Amino acid sequence: EVQLVESGGGLVPPGGSLRVSCVGSKFDRDIYAMGWFRQAPGKEREFVAAVSPSGAVKLYAQSVKGRFTISRDQHTGNMIYLQMNNLKPEDTAVYFCALDRHAVGASEVQDGADDYDYWGQGTQVTISS
Repeated sequence: EVQLVESGGGLVPPGGSLRVSCVGSKFDRDIYAMGWFRQAPGKEREFVAAVSPSGAVKLYAQSVKGRFTISRDQHTGNMIYLQMNNLKPEDTAVYFCALDRHAVGASEVQDGADDYDYWGQGTQVTISS
């Protein structure tokens, strides 16, 4: 069974940092584009960041540019990280990892939720003093 598993969420004060991770299992040997989305209470799921299969192309939502960094582990395949710095209360949300099984080109990456085929269960990130 295909699985995406997130880890690393938690509670941090404003201005703090946190890193969340996601590993995909039961995939074939291809490497796919992967991304992070988030959903706050009462709001729709929104795009945060995504990375192409090669790791060379990265997309970010305007709200997180300069604060968040997405990266992928090129040695273990479908594993990604999201380093979040200078966190704000409005970053509070459940963070979901997603994988686009159609994006196998080295620089291919999308920022629409509908482009992603597999989703993790999510990890809670709470920014509060």
